[in-house]
Amino acid sequence: VQLQASGGGLVQAGGSLRLSCTASGRTFSTNAVGWFRQAPGKEREFVAAINWSGGSTYYADSVKGRFTISRDSAKNTVYLQMNSLKPEDTAVYYCAGRHTTMVFTTRNQYDYWGQGTQVTVSS
Repeated sequence: VQLQASGGGLVQAGGSLRLSCTASGRTFSTNAVGWFRQAPGKEREFVAAINWSGGSTYYADSVKGRFTISRDSAKNTVYLQMNSLKPEDTAVYYCAGRHTTMVFTTRNQYDYWGQGTQVTVSS
């Protein structure tokens, strides 16, 4: 499976962006998907994850209540709606997948990754 992350950009604090993670190569519908981010000089950190059916979602405490992860299996796409953005949300955002019925919040549990999309939040 190949993943393509898109939707990043420059936004002012308090604004919104929606990231997309689109899969190609084979069906995405039986995969858990996670979003991670990496700011300059920092480790890649977990942001949000969703299970194969969309029935279970998990969020990092830093984004809970502001970000929403969802999926559209017909479009082979997982979304990350980001609202009330803060300058500390600035990072390259990556999506990752794994063929599993479970869902994971650590990066080493994902098998394949997209290329990343830059999100910059100005103050």
